Amino acid sequence: MSKKNDVQTEQLVKLRKRKAASGNTILFLDYVQFDERVRESIGLTLKDGRNPANKEKNQHIMAKAEEIRLAKEKELLAGSGYRSRENQGNKTLFLPYYRTMMEDRKNSDGNYGNWKSCLRYLEVYCSEKTTFGDITPRWVQGFKTYLETVEKDTYKVSLKPGNDGFNGLSQSSKVSYFNKLRACLNQAYKEGIIFSNPADPVKGFKVAETERQYLTAEEVKKLVATDCRYPALKRAFLFACFTGLRKSDIEKLTWGEVQRFGDFTRLVFKQKKTGGQEYLDIPRAAEPYLGKRNGAGSQDLVFPAFKYSSEVSLELRRWAMAAGITKDFTFHCSRHTFAVLLLNSGTDIYTVSKLLGHREIATTQIYAHLVDERKQEAVSRITHIFDSI
Repeated sequence: MSKKNDVQTEQLVKLRKRKAASGNTILFLDYVQFDERVRESIGLTLKDGRNPANKEKNQHIMAKAEEIRLAKEKELLAGSGYRSRENQGNKTLFLPYYRTMMEDRKNSDGNYGNWKSCLRYLEVYCSEKTTFGDITPRWVQGFKTYLETVEKDTYKVSLKPGNDGFNGLSQSSKVSYFNKLRACLNQAYKEGIIFSNPADPVKGFKVAETERQYLTAEEVKKLVATDCRYPALKRAFLFACFTGLRKSDIEKLTWGEVQRFGDFTRLVFKQKKTGGQEYLDIPRAAEPYLGKRNGAGSQDLVFPAFKYSSEVSLELRRWAMAAGITKDFTFHCSRHTFAVLLLNSGTDIYTVSKLLGHREIATTQIYAHLVDERKQEAVSRITHIFDSI
């Protein structure tokens, strides 16, 4: 069988197993959605296979798991997670294919805009007649060079690099746009349109280290003690500081996703950004900001009055100023605050990664350089050693 046919018949959703300490086997789904690997729990467990009485039960459980796998695969094919694209091999037109991938991400939190921005530069760099057969490593290198030298918003104004007042793309934009091209070519490779990714030999842009604003424990206390003109904003922001939830997940959180698990309140929800299933036990300090259920149904929103907008963003800054905080920050600062407070308290980075719902530990490591208190403690210890010499 050809490589192309192998790619086309490959399962989009795979059923995986993980051995538990009890001897049982936990079942979960493994798939890619919006270029993110998702490992989703399906709530099914195989009993210890060494017990003959469990064999028949396990067969029924595996049949149920396969039904769930097929349903998820059907959902991805029919929904925004995956869309069939025309496959004419390397004669497939590149820009229409890219646009289809872009539309697949229309409901993705913050991702669609990046794909659309990249498209504007691709439309200038190549033509509607460009096929995947035209795209070589040299072509990809040319696009990278183009991003290095192109005027920002060049599709709006006709300016050439080198002119007075040249304003190029930011480093983060270059990284983002080049990665979108790489992701598109990688998907074409997975679908058998091309048999190698021409972006593989081309080194991408170095990721710029960006400043991430966060609040100290004292600043969070100041916000708690300060009135906010929009109580729904205060409640949601402080809840985010104590849980690390993104605003998109707070906006859609329902009472059915708020459960009791022993002594803890647990949130059982799917991340809007990645689609990953999460189980998050929240600290007691966060519980008062959930508010009262007051007979609300399982589908009712926990934060019905909270909807982020430019006006709410402005009020966040006013509230901070009223609390004596001069930092310029957005709602997402609450997530950074949660991470840094945990690291400062001595929580290991692996646990912080799990609480933030990160798929890769490298994503969490960006917070390591923010942990000033632990750095200062280390410097204090060194100073004490030197003083004794």
